[in-house]
Amino acid sequence: MRENIESFLHYMSAERGSSLNTIAAYRNDLAGFTEYASGRSGNGDGAGGAPAVGAIDRELLGGYVRWLGGRSYAPATVSRKIAALRSFCGFLADCGELAGDPAATLELPRPRKPLPKPLTTAEVDALLHQPQRQDTPEAIRDHALLELMYGTGMRVTEVVSLDLGSLHLDPRPGYVRCVGKGAKERLIPVGDGILDAVARYLDEARPALLRARAQPALFVNRRGDRLTRQGLWTALKGYARKAGIASHVTPHTLRHSFATHMLRGGASVRDVQELLGHSNVSTTQVYTRIADSHLQEAYEEAHPRARAG
Repeated sequence: MRENIESFLHYMSAERGSSLNTIAAYRNDLAGFTEYASGRSGNGDGAGGAPAVGAIDRELLGGYVRWLGGRSYAPATVSRKIAALRSFCGFLADCGELAGDPAATLELPRPRKPLPKPLTTAEVDALLHQPQRQDTPEAIRDHALLELMYGTGMRVTEVVSLDLGSLHLDPRPGYVRCVGKGAKERLIPVGDGILDAVARYLDEARPALLRARAQPALFVNRRGDRLTRQGLWTALKGYARKAGIASHVTPHTLRHSFATHMLRGGASVRDVQELLGHSNVSTTQVYTRIADSHLQEAYEEAHPRARAG
C-alpha cells in the first residue's frame, strides 16, 4: 500500500503538476486511510504493516467514509479526504493494481449551507428609518421600497419587476400580485403602514421621478426608467451603513428577516412557505432552525437554571 501511495504521489507531482501543498495533503489523507485499513484488516493499528492494495474494495471504502462522518472533521475536510482516495483508487485501476475502480461511485458529502442571518427587529427599524431622514423623491421611494420588501418577503427580482397594476391599495386590506420563480403567481397581503408609504411614493415621488414620461414600472429611478436590481442594492447598502448595521446586508437579508420574524411571531411554516413562494416546505423549514435558536438564546438569557454555576 505504502509503495503504491508513493508512486501515486510521484505521478501527481511529475505528471499532473500538483503543488507541494496538494501533495502533502494527499500524503496525510492517504496515511489516515492506510491506518484505518490496517485496523480493519487486522494487520496492526497503524504502527505495523499496511494491508495489501487488493484489500481495497467497496465495503472497506464505505466503512471508511462512514468512519470519517463520525469524526469531528469539517465537511470540507471530509470531502478532500474522499477526493484524495478517489484519485488514488483511479490511479491504481489505471495501473492494473486493481481490477476495477471501487471508489468510482463514492459521493462527496454535500456541505451544509450556513443559516441565513436575519436582522434583528431593532436593526430593521433603524434601517427603515434612514430614508425618512430625507424628503427627496428618491428617499420617499426607498422608504416605500424597503417597507414593501420587509413587509412581504419578496425577492429583489420580484420587487423591481412590479408594475403599477401589481399593487392593490384599495379597498383595504391591500395586497400585491407577485410573479415568482417558474412564473408562479401569488398574492401577498400588505399592511396599512406599508400601503401608506407606497401611497405617498405614488402621490409625491413617482411623478417627480417620471417627469411626465409613460412608465408601467411601480418603482422607477431618477431617469424615469424601471429601478434595477443594482440600483436597489446600492441604495440598501447605503442605508444599512448609515443605520450602523455591522453585518453584510443584501436585499435577500430582508427576505430572511421577514420569514424569521413571521415564525417567531407565531406564523405557521405552511403560511410562511406560501408567502415566500417556496415550492418545497423544506426550504422554508430552514427558518425554523433560526427561530428555534432565538428561543434557545432567550431561554439561556432569562431562565435562572439555564446557566451553570
